[in-house]
Amino acid sequence: MTKGKDHKPHIGIFGRRNYGKSSIINAITGQDVAIISEIAGTTTDPVKKSVEIEGIGPAVIIDTAGIDDVGDLGELRVKKTLAVIRQVDFAILVITNQTFTRFEQDLINNFNEYDLPYLILYNKSDLKPPDESFREEIRRITNRELLEYSAVNAEKYNAGFLKTLRSEIPKSSYKHTGLIGDLVTPGDIVLLITPIDIEAPEGRLILPQVQVIRDVLDNDCTAIVLKEREVDDFLRKNPVKPSLVITDSQVFLKADASIPRDIPLTSFSIVLARQKGDFASYIKGTPAIGKLKDGDRVLLLESCSHHVSCDDIGRVKIPRWISNFSGKKIEYDTLAGLDNLPRPISDYSLVIQCGGCMITHKQLKNRLKDAINHDIPVSNYGMAIAYVHGIFNRAVEPFLGILNKHDEII
Repeated sequence: MTKGKDHKPHIGIFGRRNYGKSSIINAITGQDVAIISEIAGTTTDPVKKSVEIEGIGPAVIIDTAGIDDVGDLGELRVKKTLAVIRQVDFAILVITNQTFTRFEQDLINNFNEYDLPYLILYNKSDLKPPDESFREEIRRITNRELLEYSAVNAEKYNAGFLKTLRSEIPKSSYKHTGLIGDLVTPGDIVLLITPIDIEAPEGRLILPQVQVIRDVLDNDCTAIVLKEREVDDFLRKNPVKPSLVITDSQVFLKADASIPRDIPLTSFSIVLARQKGDFASYIKGTPAIGKLKDGDRVLLLESCSHHVSCDDIGRVKIPRWISNFSGKKIEYDTLAGLDNLPRPISDYSLVIQCGGCMITHKQLKNRLKDAINHDIPVSNYGMAIAYVHGIFNRAVEPFLGILNKHDEII
């Protein structure tokens, strides 16, 4: 499968100003993709560059501002640098000149808080290599070996650096599991219900639908794609029985009425949530919709910025369905992309995340981390819609046996 930006591993490079972070990016990619200068603080904002890394494939490298930046603007840049930690799959901490103080320790503390794997790259080794006492200090503090490097003599170090990077970056960041392979067997028929409405992009399908179609084919199954109003006629006229039906969440109720109970039914959003999100937490948290009270606040998280229609799923339909279902006066906030929350997470009684087709698994996991740490229930667009329509149990049933085998539901 061709990797979209959500499938590329994200690698962040962190360290102080003028430590050669941008030069390292140019050296390991063999391209002038980052601006370099003798002036400290040339990189003022996180800069993303798509590159090809041998043995890993397409990746996104994020060059960050120096962690030791100063002044009012410097503080803002440092905040942006720290925010990158929640967005990457792997970190490279650049040090040099045998210097390791609170700046580096604070970064490592942040890496550990978000379970972010990292390596320590000692740059400018050609000018002042690390002595054994400094190496031992790094081992004692971080339980990691120091990896020497020189951006001006990269050919000497690149092979060892790339070997270490390939061995330590999580394979899950660039080798992805399928969507429905454990739900079907070769030769099965999978029916996909895809409405073409005001929210459907002109001339194409939305990304989760495209991903599922590809995954059906990758598993040697047959994909039948229908609009919701064609389902009843298709089932009546054709003797074939689908092994699985996946619907757009917005027509869950219609699909539930049309698809016989002995045929498993779920949604694109739920399928994607199992690959990308905290699936067990979604299943546990979704019933909190039935416990909402007057004055409670719900946060809806979108993974991308998009044109908002008059009947937008996250900003209009889900709030309307939840309010009608609960009969309560509920406040709603919607946040797009990876922006900061509009208010403290503790202000919310429920967080509902979209499928996450435009962000990485790590980004989505970190996005929900604060809510889960504060014991705030989390749900998913598809599960929330199924719950308010009374078909939650049916929508998640295809996955429960698989989850239980791995003890993922507590």
